[in-house]
Amino acid sequence: MNIPYLYDSGVLIAIDNDDRRMWARHSLALEDGRDIHVPSVVVSQAWRDSRRQVRLGKFLAGCHVVPVGLESAKTAGILCGKAGTSDIVDAIVVTMAASLGAIIWTSDPNDIRTLIDAQDIKPAPVIRTV
Repeated sequence: MNIPYLYDSGVLIAIDNDDRRMWARHSLALEDGRDIHVPSVVVSQAWRDSRRQVRLGKFLAGCHVVPVGLESAKTAGILCGKAGTSDIVDAIVVTMAASLGAIIWTSDPNDIRTLIDAQDIKPAPVIRTV
């Protein structure tokens, strides 16, 4: 059984900038049959211009873009309160990763770690840096 991946906006920005290492990691994950999740609010952070971001659009077609519902939004807000942070998108990433048992791919490992520590669940999600 493969552990799923959950991508934050740093991954999408890397892909949009044609980062070859991130493309290789993503391709290997797909070959391994991993489920790859992207919270819809993460797409909002990275998406700016459909005409310019064709590559990113194709990339997202291979991912499960997960909508953020009311309960996830509340849980992320509570987590921000516990952690003393205000980045709700990072909190969504952490709460979704915890519920999926996913590995988080991020360009902000310190911010994600702060939220994971405040969440205080075991086992804690694993962080991988873009």
